[in-house]
Amino acid sequence: MPYQLPKAGTIEVVPSILSSDFARLADEIAEIESAGVNMVHLDVMDGHFVPNITIGPPVVEKLRKHSKLFFDCHLMITDPRKYAPIFIKAGANNLTFHVEVEKNPAELIKMLHDMGATAGVCLNPETPVKAIEKVAPFADMILVLTVHPGFGAQQFMPEAAKKIVQVRKLVGPEIRVEVDGGINPQNTPIVVSYGADTLVAGNAIFSKPDRVAAIEAIRAAAK
Repeated sequence: MPYQLPKAGTIEVVPSILSSDFARLADEIAEIESAGVNMVHLDVMDGHFVPNITIGPPVVEKLRKHSKLFFDCHLMITDPRKYAPIFIKAGANNLTFHVEVEKNPAELIKMLHDMGATAGVCLNPETPVKAIEKVAPFADMILVLTVHPGFGAQQFMPEAAKKIVQVRKLVGPEIRVEVDGGINPQNTPIVVSYGADTLVAGNAIFSKPDRVAAIEAIRAAAK
């Protein structure tokens, strides 16, 4: 696979296009790519698992033609097993699904690996870390949400972020720990100190006129 998930341990700022200007997505992605990011976060919502609806495989397929970034797709959907092959065919490189909706997460992870993608497992703010204890070692990334899923520009939840400490202890140094939800330069040092190495940021980047400077501010805060 030409697109590789960066090895765990490097700090990656991952812009989330949920907060971008959807009328000029290709330009938005080109701008963040010029900042030297390796990954872009694509929030997929089905109007069922979460109340909002965002993008589907056709948008991913079109974006793939305009970008060489690693596509980190967060499936906030009820049936990730059904739609995973379609998203991978469209150009998704990593699929993160919610442990809350999948009865056999280890089996789904194997399925994603067999199709050439990496696999992430996500925890809602209320979901305890023990829910992923058995499956975490098989994943490539664990996503800790620090907002409720479904909408951008929410306030960071400090208590939810504390789960990162438990997750990092559980998975060790070889699996990425991603955090998403209200991430900005102010709280970046906190989540990095907890063990996060993959920082998803939407509003903190795309609400700024200079996207590149916004990315650099988060990078600087992570050091």
